[in-house]
Amino acid sequence: MSIKVSLISLGCAKNLVDSEIMVGHLHQAGMVVIPEAEKADVVIVNTCSFIDSSKEESIGHILEVHQNRGMRKRRREQILIVAGCMSQRFSKDLPSAMPEVDAFIGLDQVTQVAPIIEGLVAKERGKKDAPANFVAGRSTYIPDYDTPRFRLTPKHFAYIKIAEGCNHPCTFCIIPQIRGRHRSRTVDSVVAEARQLVKEGVKEINLISQDTTFFGMDTWEQRPNARTPVDSTRGTALTTLLRQLNAIEGDFWIRLLYTHPAHWSDELIQTIAECPKVARYIDIPLQHISDHMLGLMQRETSGDYIRDLIKRIRAGIPGIAIRTTFIVGFPGETEADVDELCAFIREAKFERLGVFRYSQEEGTRASKMEEQLPPKVKEARWHKTMALQQEVAREVSKSYVGRKLRVLVEEPGVARGEADAPDIDGRVYVPKSLPVSEFVDVTINAFHDYDLLALPKGEEPVVYKIAKQAQ
Repeated sequence: MSIKVSLISLGCAKNLVDSEIMVGHLHQAGMVVIPEAEKADVVIVNTCSFIDSSKEESIGHILEVHQNRGMRKRRREQILIVAGCMSQRFSKDLPSAMPEVDAFIGLDQVTQVAPIIEGLVAKERGKKDAPANFVAGRSTYIPDYDTPRFRLTPKHFAYIKIAEGCNHPCTFCIIPQIRGRHRSRTVDSVVAEARQLVKEGVKEINLISQDTTFFGMDTWEQRPNARTPVDSTRGTALTTLLRQLNAIEGDFWIRLLYTHPAHWSDELIQTIAECPKVARYIDIPLQHISDHMLGLMQRETSGDYIRDLIKRIRAGIPGIAIRTTFIVGFPGETEADVDELCAFIREAKFERLGVFRYSQEEGTRASKMEEQLPPKVKEARWHKTMALQQEVAREVSKSYVGRKLRVLVEEPGVARGEADAPDIDGRVYVPKSLPVSEFVDVTINAFHDYDLLALPKGEEPVVYKIAKQAQ
């Protein structure tokens, strides 16, 4: 009888790709993947460990699975496996801290998940046995175009992980310790995967990694007798990739996510402007604008550099929508730093913006800094910056009224424009009669802060009707 496996995927899109690879290998091994954890022989929780809230969410799911399996009436004991970033980060501590888990696997075991499960099923765990720990050292794995994978996204969009790991020294971030050094795939590998996805009907390809603008910059070191980096123009490999993806036949968007401001170049700006399939949208986490804070965060940029870069991007790519994120409440942040950030938010008028409260993460340099700020201060600064951005977002949304927009229909009545990445940005509400998973042209006739409406006069989206009824 086939082993039934249920997988719970938490965290970011990069983690989702890891989950898709695991499911692909489970299918290849003849196992059955089901959505209902209570009916499964094996449950895998693919965890996130970026900040405290993500760790708490991961632990909550693990404990919920454990409690639910205690109520199972089936004869066979359910196996609980914890995978992903939390396993990788706390591999030495988790087996003793969470004895209810049967096994821990790390980031490099995503392709080995099937034989690991077969081994766990074959050997009954003794009551005094510690959880099995399959986590290796620092992660070195990276997928290829022919890696078995089963997509968990809707049929019209997909993520392609073009690189893994990170070389940046940001003092607040634990990711390099979890996912290892930056390692890029080849351009040919990414293009081959994208071409197959387009053949399958994918309308939007989202390029992801820890730093997509560093794509290819690590590969020059592997060339024998190389005197200068292949990417000495800062971004050549990424521009080559974008141009080759743009040349693939078909009607689809290419979306660039997780770019680092330090690696942008005029060539990259020009490439995006000249490639019509590349969405007029970029995701560029800036984290702060104050030189004081950027220095403490070791962001490898300055306030003047960022201001100039944003101006060059807007001038070079007409109609671009810029998404960014900031951190408030970082150790040593002053009111003057926050005031400068607020002034910059007003000035830059980012189409999409999110703010994180600083999370003191064990193992990072920032966690050991003096002048850690109390939660109340972090919360107040978060509310201040987000309230300001809500005003900006309202202005941005209002500017769309009367304009024609090309949107990708997500589900009946709900779509996204080029300025909206999956899951994290706003929505465009459209007539329910429009075909799902297809591009359509609509005219925006109203807005609600972060969302746009393209509906017959007097009609409101169901989500807003429900909200009004609840008030």
